[in-house]
Amino acid sequence: MRIVRRLLLVALLVAIAYPSYLAFRIWWQSRHDEVHHADAIVVMGAAQYDGKPSPVLKARLDQAAYLYDQELAPVVIVTGGKQPGDEFTEAGVGRDYLSDHGVPRDRIYSEDEGRTTLESLEGVSDIARAHDINSALLVSDPLHSERIKRMASDLGFDETYASWASYERLNRSRATKFKELLHEVGALMTYEILGR
Repeated sequence: MRIVRRLLLVALLVAIAYPSYLAFRIWWQSRHDEVHHADAIVVMGAAQYDGKPSPVLKARLDQAAYLYDQELAPVVIVTGGKQPGDEFTEAGVGRDYLSDHGVPRDRIYSEDEGRTTLESLEGVSDIARAHDINSALLVSDPLHSERIKRMASDLGFDETYASWASYERLNRSRATKFKELLHEVGALMTYEILGR
């Protein structure tokens, strides 16, 4: 009986410690905006509404346009497919928005099939191999940064950096950010354990 209790105690400690460790990694990365030169700026997709970027997608695209204007990368890769019933892809909306905001169209590559973070980054990896892109400056939300960096590294990028769109522009509450943190802990745990 004593051995069973010890095993249960160890299992309980692991069940608490592992998510806590992931939460710390996610929080730590979300505090560090890694503005850095790279081969490409990669914008993670988010919702679009009838061809117009949602506030979240617009914030990411504005950050990518800023980074491009700072000459931190020669190309931008926009990502994201479309949800059932949608006419436009997230990547297509992103490409049009960036083009309208000063990024030359021939400097924008599109990954327009992915419906999850991993699917989008797998598509980005294919684009990267075709264009000799070895490093990526990833643009998303602060709490998404740890997971996308981990996935991009696993997909073969030599160097990955995350420069996020500020939450201040989206006016998110602490409760919303806490829910996002819990979501990211679950998503990163799923990726690290199940690879998806």
